[in-house]
Amino acid sequence: MARAAERADLVPVIGLEVHVQLETDTKIFCGCSTEPAEEEEPNTRVCPTCLGLPGALPVLNEAAVEAAVKVGKALDADIPEETRFHRKNYYYPDLPKNFQITQYDAPLCADGELEFSHEGTRRTVTVRRAHLEEDPGSLRHVRDGPADLDVRTTSVDRADYSLVDYNRAGTPLMEVVTEPDFRDPGEVRAFLEKLEEVLEYLGVFDAGRDGSLRIDANLSMVEAEEVAADGHIDAEVLESANRTEVKNISSHKGAEQALAYERNRQENLLKRGKGVEQETRHFNETHGNTVSMRSKEEEKDYRYFGEADLPALQVSDWKERIAIPELPDARRERFREEYGLDAEAASKLTSRKAVADFYEAVAEEFDPDLAAAWVADTLLGELNYRDMAVEDVTDRLDEFTRLIELVATDEVTTKNAEEVVLRAMLDEGLSPDEVIEREGLGTADDDEVAMAVGEAIEENPDAVEDYHAGEGGAINFLVGQVMQKTGGSAAPDDVNAMLRERLDE
Repeated sequence: MARAAERADLVPVIGLEVHVQLETDTKIFCGCSTEPAEEEEPNTRVCPTCLGLPGALPVLNEAAVEAAVKVGKALDADIPEETRFHRKNYYYPDLPKNFQITQYDAPLCADGELEFSHEGTRRTVTVRRAHLEEDPGSLRHVRDGPADLDVRTTSVDRADYSLVDYNRAGTPLMEVVTEPDFRDPGEVRAFLEKLEEVLEYLGVFDAGRDGSLRIDANLSMVEAEEVAADGHIDAEVLESANRTEVKNISSHKGAEQALAYERNRQENLLKRGKGVEQETRHFNETHGNTVSMRSKEEEKDYRYFGEADLPALQVSDWKERIAIPELPDARRERFREEYGLDAEAASKLTSRKAVADFYEAVAEEFDPDLAAAWVADTLLGELNYRDMAVEDVTDRLDEFTRLIELVATDEVTTKNAEEVVLRAMLDEGLSPDEVIEREGLGTADDDEVAMAVGEAIEENPDAVEDYHAGEGGAINFLVGQVMQKTGGSAAPDDVNAMLRERLDE
């Protein structure tokens, strides 16, 4: 490809390798627990197998294979009759054996796809392969201070040294490898969000785990004229464009930022007549840039050969007997048809399986639109403000439905239910009835409201005059006065109607 400064517009070509930690009780080749523990000591959840000690043999975890088959079926991938494991040889401090047990030319899944939306457009990305492998350990990069554990962590490019923790070594991973189908970093972020959504619905992934999803992204630049109308790029063009790999990105947002930076960096190099070096780079989240780590390895550098300690795995009958649940797109469409929700509400309520489950439980008791308003707008808004998730209140579903019932039967106003009762429920762990009794929030009876209406009219003659002059804001002012007098315990619609009736006499 020419590198003249006056070259045509450039288009990024992006492919992903997404490493997904599968949710299993034990590691992929041994019985060590994968359950994270608070303040867990480094190198305590290890055994001879995951430490790669001589003579220790791997035994495949059946649950990891079942989880991988579910992912393959959700991606509509081909699952072969037989799959095999290989050794990928390379040296790195967090890889105790100096090789990684993975899959090479016989992956568990191939030729899948995932559809997602980006800026109102539906896109489909091809998943070239998805295979099982073991996770390496983790590095803790530190600087300053003695070699103890009470030192400051930092990024790899600023560290004085690194500490190795093998607790993660051997955790089951599924690596999802896409074709280079992305043309914009924003598309990558949208794809990752959709992939994580699907994985959560399958029940094979916990986004709350540290390092549960890590992204390696390959990016190169090609001339816009080389891209066909359908987005296809000839293989020879792709082969001739030097690409960089950005390693170990830990978030959707980070992937978008890293690729946006890398796109601009490469574009600037090429437009100045310079070449792009094929290399592996590290994304520094603090500074939002990428830095060179090493020259990029090629496939031959890994010296793949068959894993002699693991026999070929027959999976032909597994794919038939392993069922997958209703996936997000299907549930979204069902919510629209079954509950009559609009596209925005259905999307919001199915963005996470736990939210969708919670909504359906509430919709069994109340009108679907009322349930949607309370869950999608009121509850999720309050939870997000507190950095909480719906899982934090799932065991209090009965209390939440009781609050809606109190509003529906006019025992508490919507305003007080939302702004006082629900907030006290979340902040103090109280039941709705306890909050209402403590705060005296029962709805005012008709006599109390009528008295407050009379007082508001008598005390605000200017507003009354404005009302009769046709000024629309006057009635709202008077409603506010009545609400003040009743401590917010009157229904605003009833107050409005009563005021108009009195004023129009």
